Amino acid sequence: MRRHKLLFCSILVLCALGLPALAQAADTQISDMAGRKVTAPVGPERILCLGPGCLRLIVYLGAVDRVVGVERFERRMGGRPYYLAHRQYLDSLPVVSPGGPSAINKKPDLEKVLAARPQVIFVTMMQAGLADRVQTLLKVPVVVLDYGVVGGFSPKIYQSLLVAGKVLGKEDRARRVATYIEKGRGELARRAKGLAEDSPTAYVGGVSFKGFHGIDSTNLQYVPFRWLGVNTAVRPKTKRAYFFVDREELLRLQPEIIFLDAAGMQIIKTNYAKRPDYFQALKAFQQDRVYTLYPYNWYSTNLGTALADAFCVGRVVFPKGFTDIDPARKADEIYQFMVGKAVYEQMARLYGPLGAKARFDK
Repeated sequence: MRRHKLLFCSILVLCALGLPALAQAADTQISDMAGRKVTAPVGPERILCLGPGCLRLIVYLGAVDRVVGVERFERRMGGRPYYLAHRQYLDSLPVVSPGGPSAINKKPDLEKVLAARPQVIFVTMMQAGLADRVQTLLKVPVVVLDYGVVGGFSPKIYQSLLVAGKVLGKEDRARRVATYIEKGRGELARRAKGLAEDSPTAYVGGVSFKGFHGIDSTNLQYVPFRWLGVNTAVRPKTKRAYFFVDREELLRLQPEIIFLDAAGMQIIKTNYAKRPDYFQALKAFQQDRVYTLYPYNWYSTNLGTALADAFCVGRVVFPKGFTDIDPARKADEIYQFMVGKAVYEQMARLYGPLGAKARFDK
């Protein structure tokens, strides 16, 4: 009871200090991705982003300078280009929530959120009822955004960008981002057209999901494969995106090309040291056709990295259609547009060159 009274007093004090009210003169009403009608100020200068991938969308929209607080989880090391591009600024902001998987669809630290004095709070993976309760408690508009699928790609991300763009006055940028991604997808399909039938079978392992995993971890919805129409070696009868392939089954399937998610590389190297005979029984290892890709599913889908990975996969699997593609240069072109800075060099320091042949002798 005492804590609730303190929180109520904090709200009153912060409102007195100038916390923006729920409705202002220049307001707009939007329908967020949870189907809620939300009234929010147009072009807010102080915003917060809570939940997996929420901050990324705001960076895509070119509005990172309006963010006034971050989740602690965002500060974890890792290859998230949107954070790498703006680390100095984002690291200077106060922590307003723990974030991470354990905070999904949970009420944030209301006092810390209030202390940041946001005009609008954007959230992902929060149910409508909780979003309503948080909005009522804080008297700050809460706008729910949505990626659509975990670890994959859904056009819902374009809707989310437009919803956030309308609030931020960045609708044109939202449309440009959607156009850029669709143009990239179209180019991938055009380059791969007619080449899939005779292409080698491929497999991606080491895919992260709620942690890091070995070569047996894969993803049926692996975005680069789907965008290119890659002839995948594994076709299980399951609707689940993430699953583990039986290692003996992988030996039976013998994919001609293996891609490894760099996030799981340390585990794969450890396993290789223990059982080199198993890995060398795979033809892709025997023929030195094992390549490294960057992890794109890191606190939800990093679309820029997924696109960069896809062009790299295309160069390996469909060389005739991608002879002019340099993975490093293409990645920097994508990152420059998506997050405002060419961060390939930082990614390469973390994971090595994109598309490099995986080495296990050191």
